[in-house]
Amino acid sequence: MSITRRLLPALAFALLIPVSAVPAKAADPALQALIDGPQRSEKNSARDKYRHPLEVLTFFGLTPDQTVVEILPGAGGYWTEILAPYLKANGHYIAANNEKASTSPDDQKDNAALAAKLAASPQNYDKVEVTEFGADRVAIAPPGSADLVVTFRNVHNWMADGETAGAFAAFYKALKPGGVLGIEEHRGDPSKPQDPLAKSGYVREDVIIGFAEAAGFRFAGSSEINANPKDTKDYPDGVWTLPPALLLKDVDRAHYLAIGESDRAILKFVKP
Repeated sequence: MSITRRLLPALAFALLIPVSAVPAKAADPALQALIDGPQRSEKNSARDKYRHPLEVLTFFGLTPDQTVVEILPGAGGYWTEILAPYLKANGHYIAANNEKASTSPDDQKDNAALAAKLAASPQNYDKVEVTEFGADRVAIAPPGSADLVVTFRNVHNWMADGETAGAFAAFYKALKPGGVLGIEEHRGDPSKPQDPLAKSGYVREDVIIGFAEAAGFRFAGSSEINANPKDTKDYPDGVWTLPPALLLKDVDRAHYLAIGESDRAILKFVKP
């Protein structure tokens, strides 16, 4: 029997294995040490049981020598507290926050809070580069310079603003060939039509994959690390009914706390 004929059954079997089933690389102990480190706020650390930062960043392929762009890290800086010190010595962390020219008071407040956070801890953040994110209106990083672009629970906002095409185009432009786009989003019910404005905050995985592929990305897999089967996705105030927002305040608070944070898609894409 020829080598080719012997390989065909194995190849056929391999093609049936979903990308997400490929074994993940081993987590970096240095990354875990920073996740457990004193530079993190108690408020952010308390959410690790829902957000699983070690597993998510490992799935995205983070290494300490990469150039990483985080889209809209925000005032809380959950991922900034981890990524900035991890990349400080040998990599480069870029925080692409709101546009400086934005007239939104919330955007300006958010930018000011992030700046204050960075200034308050130069031992962790003095190497951070702050850029702007505004869909494709401004560059988040020099073209072809980033190894990894990450964004967490933002796709629904771009859908509401009609800026998904511009956002994904900006990610594609910033990444090197072979670079990775990592996305976390509140996962919509695949059995229900997708609201084009994502008013509930939930977005179906296939819709996100469609946005990325339209921009030129190749889907490279998904992770169930932030899945939450208790999330029914049918709340009065959308995903913000759940923690941490808890928009209904004391109304059925114990019920929503028992559900926990939302069911989330973790998706990985590669720029060819």
